[in-house]
Amino acid sequence: MEQNWRHLPPVARPIAAAAGAAVEAAQQHDSEALADAVAGLAALDAARTGLILGVAVRLLLEANHPDGIDAASIRDVLTHAVGSAGWQAEVDPHVMLLLLAGALGVSDEDDDTPPPKLDEWSRHAALLLADLLGTRPVRPLLTAALAEIEHTQLND
Repeated sequence: MEQNWRHLPPVARPIAAAAGAAVEAAQQHDSEALADAVAGLAALDAARTGLILGVAVRLLLEANHPDGIDAASIRDVLTHAVGSAGWQAEVDPHVMLLLLAGALGVSDEDDDTPPPKLDEWSRHAALLLADLLGTRPVRPLLTAALAEIEHTQLND
């Protein structure tokens, strides 16, 4: 379903629409729709897309773990997300772990390993978000992530 994101700044609209479509496709286990949405996400600005998806992941982690997130919680999230994404042939647990670490702000900046390609990041992010959301709709999450980004940018 196409979401109306006209209330957002023009640079955020295509990211919100593509991210929403990707997560919804992942929730429905629709490989074709997921591939189309991921291609759309991968064609957008990588930094902005990564920021929005990362904040969305962090917000869900915080909501799903109100008492805090420790190593055991991350291991459980990772195991569950990889397992629930098993309907996708090329799920990489390392990419999921990188997404979780990045969302929590603990990524290794000094790592010389080249990052995954944007389409791989986008697909794994959609799968991770779909798992964390369960059957809940994605639109409120993306709205909250964008509001937090806007609030942070206004206060910096």
